[in-house]
Amino acid sequence: MDKLLFLLLIFSAVIFETIADVFFKFSHIQSKPIWLWFGVGLYTVGTIIWAFSLKYDYLSKAISIFTILNLVAVIFVGFLFFHEDLSLINKLGIGLGVLSVILMQI
Repeated sequence: MDKLLFLLLIFSAVIFETIADVFFKFSHIQSKPIWLWFGVGLYTVGTIIWAFSLKYDYLSKAISIFTILNLVAVIFVGFLFFHEDLSLINKLGIGLGVLSVILMQI
């Protein structure tokens, strides 16, 4: 049960911080500071959720999984919504990141 709660908290934190990153991008594109403040707020919520995940697993594991999942999520959002390019090396890196998360959970 603790492992499931840990993963749920990590995934929730990743979702909040990915949306915050999108708001940061909107702030830059539209030159509207309101998006920046929404992003800061969501980043704060995501960080608090991530901090709660530390109750259920090691710090080194939590930060590694969170960072990799956040990176993968932001890359996909950038590719899908902002039409940012993905090179072969980027795709390979995403695959290795996902593999590393799987290996850490075994």
